[in-house]
Amino acid sequence: MPGVAVDPDMTASLAALAASVPLQAGILASPTGQLLAALVAIAVVIVLGKFVLKLAWRLVTIGIVVVAVLYLLSTLGVV
Repeated sequence: MPGVAVDPDMTASLAALAASVPLQAGILASPTGQLLAALVAIAVVIVLGKFVLKLAWRLVTIGIVVVAVLYLLSTLGVV
């Protein structure tokens, strides 16, 4: 890396090395590589979103049932 002074006892962090390897390999240098990276990122967001929405639907369904039961009990005068 030009312009960076590193003492002999200093080591580069793993994150910096991992981030620089794809750029050095030229994966993101071409438009096709950038498109591939964007599609992979979108796929990851969709897969994670699928699990989050599955949990959200369960929570909403449980909430509807609990509120409906409380509403029915309150109209009957039990609660």
